[in-house]
Amino acid sequence: MLSGFFVIDKEQGWTSHDVVAKMRGILSTRTVGHTGTLDPMATGVLPVMVGRATRAAVFLEDDSKEYVARFRTGIVTDTQDITGRVLREGEPCLDPDAVRKAAESFTGKGVQVPPMYSAVKINGKKLYELARRGVEIDRPPRNVEFYSIEVPNGIDGEYELRVRCSKGAYIRTLCHDIGEKLGCGAAMSSLRRTAAGRFDIGMSRTLGELEELKREGLLGTALIPTDKIFSAFPGTEVSAAEEKRCRTGTPYETGLPEGRYRVYSAQGEFLMLGQVTGSRMETVRSFFEV
Repeated sequence: MLSGFFVIDKEQGWTSHDVVAKMRGILSTRTVGHTGTLDPMATGVLPVMVGRATRAAVFLEDDSKEYVARFRTGIVTDTQDITGRVLREGEPCLDPDAVRKAAESFTGKGVQVPPMYSAVKINGKKLYELARRGVEIDRPPRNVEFYSIEVPNGIDGEYELRVRCSKGAYIRTLCHDIGEKLGCGAAMSSLRRTAAGRFDIGMSRTLGELEELKREGLLGTALIPTDKIFSAFPGTEVSAAEEKRCRTGTPYETGLPEGRYRVYSAQGEFLMLGQVTGSRMETVRSFFEV
């Protein structure tokens, strides 16, 4: 059974759930999940986990993201992008320096109020489900951080935006907030995620490309092994007796220095991410096939 990551270059119009459903069909397994939801309007990097790799999701939750977007000034919509209902329209901002200054002012730590058209749940209800019924509720602000914000170019009041940010940051909301700071309003017109943590667009394949690889019997060539996401930690090989303890979740004595390790069997199978404390190796998360 395949176990690892596929980096999908998501097409516009697909939900992240649509991609997972398609991958379940391609891989003929239900043990598939994704890390980091992308809006249907967005394209780009969507890491998909398969098999035992789904157990690694917890280690990817805090990964940073990178995006290339475009936003149109002089317009405000209820979805904060150009697919929504227009609430206000006016003259666009034709001053690139003013736009750049407004955008860069959001660099660093701050807070965002999640948009109503988002998958955030409040009291068990997804915000977008309420928004579609015309209901708007108060949303608690969330802490976000924008590590870098660039506006490299623009024409006729529409500008490109390059962003590196923390998890939980909404680029639609950033575009909207830039527009409010300018006083003319703004709405996102396109969004492409170019990186999610250690996965970037250069690693990605479209669903169509994966289907073609499957027909050729080469699907495994696009698979990123689970242990690759733990490459910052040293690897160690265990004896047969230690492997038996790994597989039962039993700590064992080791002479390794304290810290985290990628633990492998003598045959090269990735068994677990382990933690040495004192002289004992314990399981942080196992990844061997059951």
